[in-house]
Amino acid sequence: MRLKPFACPLVAALLSGLLVLPAAHAARDEALLAAAQAEEPAVVASLKEMVAIESGTMDLPGLTRMTDYAEGRLKALGLQVERKASSTARGEILIGRAQGTGRRKLMLIAHLDTIYAPGTLATQPIKQDGNKLYGPGIADDKGGVAVILHALGILKARGWRDYAQLTVMFNADEESQSAGSGEAIAALAEQHDVVLSHEPTAAKAVARTEGVLLAAAGTGTARMTVKGRASHAGAAPEQGRNALIEMAHQLGQTADIAKGIPGAQLNWTEANSGKVRNQIPDLAQASADIRLTAADAAQKLEAALKVQVAQHKVPDTETTIRIQVGRPPFAGDDRTRALAAKAQAIYAELDGRALSLVPGTGGGTDAGYASRSGKPAVLESLGLAGWGYHARDEYIELDSIVPRLYLGARLLIELGRE
Repeated sequence: MRLKPFACPLVAALLSGLLVLPAAHAARDEALLAAAQAEEPAVVASLKEMVAIESGTMDLPGLTRMTDYAEGRLKALGLQVERKASSTARGEILIGRAQGTGRRKLMLIAHLDTIYAPGTLATQPIKQDGNKLYGPGIADDKGGVAVILHALGILKARGWRDYAQLTVMFNADEESQSAGSGEAIAALAEQHDVVLSHEPTAAKAVARTEGVLLAAAGTGTARMTVKGRASHAGAAPEQGRNALIEMAHQLGQTADIAKGIPGAQLNWTEANSGKVRNQIPDLAQASADIRLTAADAAQKLEAALKVQVAQHKVPDTETTIRIQVGRPPFAGDDRTRALAAKAQAIYAELDGRALSLVPGTGGGTDAGYASRSGKPAVLESLGLAGWGYHARDEYIELDSIVPRLYLGARLLIELGRE
C-alpha cells in the first residue's frame, strides 16, 4: 500500500484521531479465541514463508512465485480459484470464491507485492527481536494476506458458511498504484455487500493502540516538462536556454502550491536533465507525488500549476504540466463507521482492549477502488500491526497476531449473522 509512506500522516492521525470504546460489549467467544491462540505459530510460519518469496512490485518472476503460493493456500481452504492477467501485465490478479448458505456477499482484499527489489533479503533478513518479527514486506502486506488465510482457516474448521458469496482477491501491483488491477477491484467490489481490506495497522510502539482506517487519500502524479535550447557549455553558453536552471526555478516556485488547495498535497520527488557535462541542456523533466482527498482537487491543482509555471526565469523556455490521477480516495461513510464500531466492540471483548478509529491518512490504498461505486460498505487496515513500511527493517508486532485473527474471524461471523 502506499501506507506506504504514511509515516508522519498516520502517526498524526492516530495521535489526534478518534478513540471510542463501547460502553458495554458482548461475551468473548472463548472457542474462537482459543483457536486464534493455537493458530499463532502457524501464522508466524506463513509469514516467514511469504517473506522468503521476494515479490517486488515489478519483479514478475517473484510475483509469479508469490501468486503460486497464495493460490495453493486458497485451494487448501476449499475456494474455487481464478488467475487473471492484469491490464498492465504487472503480475496477476488472484481470486478465490466460495458459495455459502447465508445472505450477504463478503469480499476480503490484500496485496501480494512489496516495495522491495529482488535481493533485499540479503541485507534485511527475516529475524525476530523480542515482540518484533522483521522482514521486507512482512507488514505491508504479507501480514494482511496471513490474517485472511488463517482467519478463514479457523472459520473453515468451525464449519462456518454463513454467507451467500465469499470472495478473496489478491492483486500483485498495489505498490504500482494498482494500475492493472484497480478496475477489476472496483468491478468485483460492486458485486458485494461488504469489503474488508487488510493493509497493516500502525505498531503500538508508534501509535499506542492498534486501529482501523476510516479514510485514505487518492493518488496522482504531476509531470513537469521544460524545453530550452542546447548549446556548447564552454564556447557558447549564452546561446543556449538552460532547461535545468528553468526547472529548478519552477520546482522552487511550485513547491508549496498545494497548501492553498483544499484536499491536495504535492511533493516533487523525481527529476532529470542533461546527458553530457559540456552541453547546456535543452530538456528537463520532473515528477511529483500527489495525494487527493477532495473530488475537484486535481483539477484545481493543475490549473494553479499552469498559472504559476507561466512565470519564467530563463527566457525562451517552455514549461508544461500534466496531471494523471491514479487510485481514487477512500472516504468512509456511515456504513464504514458502523463496521468500525463493530470492530471496536469485538476488540473490547478481549479484556477491554482498545481499538483506534484512524480518521484518515495521506497513504493510498485499494479501499479507494473498492469503495468507488458506493455499493459495498468498506473498512480498511485489518492486517497486522507493524511499522517501517517502505523503509529499512520493516516489522510486525507478534502480539497483534491473536487479536487480529480474532477480529477478522469474529467480524465475519457477525456480518454473516445480520
